[in-house]
Amino acid sequence: MSQTGKPVWFITGCSTGFGRELSKILLAEGFSVAVTARDPAKIADLVADYPETGLPLALDVDDPAQIAASVEAAMKKFGRVDVLVNNAGFGYLAAVEEGEDAEIRALFETNFFGLAAMSRAVLPVMRGQKGGTIVNISSMGGVCGFPGIGYYNATKFAVEGLSEAMAKELAPLGVKVLIVEPGPFRTDWAGRSLKTPKQAIGAYTETAIARREAVQAYSGTQAGDPARGVRAIIRAVERENPPLRLVLGSIAQDVISARTEAFVAELESGREVALACDYPIDETPAG
Repeated sequence: MSQTGKPVWFITGCSTGFGRELSKILLAEGFSVAVTARDPAKIADLVADYPETGLPLALDVDDPAQIAASVEAAMKKFGRVDVLVNNAGFGYLAAVEEGEDAEIRALFETNFFGLAAMSRAVLPVMRGQKGGTIVNISSMGGVCGFPGIGYYNATKFAVEGLSEAMAKELAPLGVKVLIVEPGPFRTDWAGRSLKTPKQAIGAYTETAIARREAVQAYSGTQAGDPARGVRAIIRAVERENPPLRLVLGSIAQDVISARTEAFVAELESGREVALACDYPIDETPAG
C-alpha cells in the first residue's frame, strides 16, 4: 500500500475514455495513481490538484524505453505498483481485404504487444511484493467477431488468450488478472480515435462497411456510462477473489451470452466427430 494506505494504480492511455475516467475517480477517492499518456499535456488537468498522489507520465506503450522509464518513475515516487491497468489502445475498422499492412501492425503494436510489454515491466515489481492485480482492457470484441472489425477482434482475442495464461501462471505468486470486456461506451473509441481504411471496397457494403458506418454513427450515444463502468472495475479489483472476466454493459452481456450459447451448442454437435479422432483404446501406440 502507499503512504495513504490505499493501493497504487498505474494506468495507461489516460488522455480519454476509461483511462481518463478511472484516473479521475481514483484520485478523487485518495488513491495514488501514475497517470500516463503519449502527450502529458492531455492529462495535466487530471493531476493538477493531486501533487502528492498523482504522477503524470509521458508513455507510449509502443516504446520500450518509455515503458521502463515510467515504471521506474512510479516506483521512485510511490515505492510500489499494486494495480496495472493496460488500457491504451485504439480501434481500426476494416474488412480483412481492406486492411492496410502498416495500420494492422500499428494496431497490434499498441493493443497487444504494448500490453504485453507493460505487463512484463511491472510483473517483477508485483512478484517482489508478492501481490498485485493486472487489469487488461479487452472488449466484447475479444469474445465475438464482427464484420469489419476483424483486425481489432484479433488483437483483443490475443489479449484474452494471453490474460488467461497469465492468470494461471501468476495465481501461485499472489498476482491476479482481471480481463475487462466492455460493450459500446461513450468514450472516444468510435470517435476521433477510430481508424478506417483509406480505400473502401464496395463488395463489402452490406457487411464491413455497413458495420463501420453504424459504429461511427452511434459515437456519443452509446448505452455504456464510462463512470459506472470504471467503478465496476474498481469494485472488482477490491474483491478478495475477483472474477477472471468482467463484462461491462447490457449490450456486451447480451452479445457474449448469445455467443457462448451458440459456441456450446456447436461444440456439442461435433462431439461424436471429435471423439472419433482419437486412437481406439486398444490401438494406442506404446510410449
